[in-house]
Amino acid sequence: MKRWIAIGLVVLVLGGIIVYNKILHPAPGAGAPGASGGGNGKGASDAKGGAGGGKNGPGGGGPASVNGFVVISQQLREDVVSSGSLLASEQVDIYPEISARITQLNIREGQPVSKGDLLVKLFDTDLKAQLQKLQAQADNARRTEERNKQLLERGGISQQEYDIVTTNLRSSLADIDLVKANLQRTEIRAPFSGVIGLRNVSSGAVVSTSTLIARLQQISSLKLDFSIPEKYGSAVHTGSLISFVVDGSNKQSQGVVYAIEPGVDEQTRNLRIRARVNNETAGNGQPLFRPGTFARVTLTIQNEQSLVVPTQAVIPQTRTNQVILVKNGKATFRDVKTGLRTAGTIQILSGLQKGDTVATTGLLFLKQDAPVKIGKVITIPGTGPKVAQN
Repeated sequence: MKRWIAIGLVVLVLGGIIVYNKILHPAPGAGAPGASGGGNGKGASDAKGGAGGGKNGPGGGGPASVNGFVVISQQLREDVVSSGSLLASEQVDIYPEISARITQLNIREGQPVSKGDLLVKLFDTDLKAQLQKLQAQADNARRTEERNKQLLERGGISQQEYDIVTTNLRSSLADIDLVKANLQRTEIRAPFSGVIGLRNVSSGAVVSTSTLIARLQQISSLKLDFSIPEKYGSAVHTGSLISFVVDGSNKQSQGVVYAIEPGVDEQTRNLRIRARVNNETAGNGQPLFRPGTFARVTLTIQNEQSLVVPTQAVIPQTRTNQVILVKNGKATFRDVKTGLRTAGTIQILSGLQKGDTVATTGLLFLKQDAPVKIGKVITIPGTGPKVAQN
């Protein structure tokens, strides 16, 4: 019962609104009920004007007024920002080749060393004694070989007996070479010039082949490893310049690409790149960068003059993009190929020329060949180069 009462009230309210609008308060220009549109037709004329949308409105008789933009050429730069790591130009962990006791330790922690400098000397007395013994045996075998050679020439011994003597001599000489090689393993020398790190052993300690003595790094120049998406691979080459910033410093530093991984990583689809960085010393004599430091790398892919239009001038389509070109007072829809996109502009690769005028407002109401009037010409704020970040 209550529901029917509510429905009845709604019907009465709606009926009252209709009666008020149609009979008691008709719209301007509309005739009274029963009128056939007599008189001078003023009401009909007003209604026609309302339907037309005004002189300059969409669908009106006059040209639509829109804002325009004159296509310009602007410096446009595309940067790829990536994370990288600074690495030592050369680096080696120093391990002994044999197990022995340290008899001499020439490591000055944190100090530079030259290639060939003796860093560690291991116990070698037993090897030296063995070498003296083998040298004495080799001298005896050499004299025996000389005597038997003379006997062979006179026919005193057979060729087989002489061959046995020469074999013993060569064996003694090989044993000597082996002991000399073991003696060289008791000396650990710097393989290249660099800076020695913190040592992990002391003089007199017994070390094995798994004992890390120290780390040697060459840091006069550093390597900078970073990766970029594979689609930018064709834009980078050996000799390309990069800039980077390390944590704790706002200074932009430079590097030069000198090596590119030939293949793309299958997991990340990134291309690994390596650059060379000159590790200059600061005022206190310390190098500016240390190996292992995180770096934010910026690689400039493109930096050239390009045609640009405001973002609002481009109409996205299913398979292409369009702009409305205003020419000779008419609107022409033009397909364009776009490139880089910045905060307020889009790069135009093809479809427009410098000096063309495109509409930036009223795009939804304009039709092909519709009359258009440029009410205001807009400009892009800022005069510096636009940067597209990836």
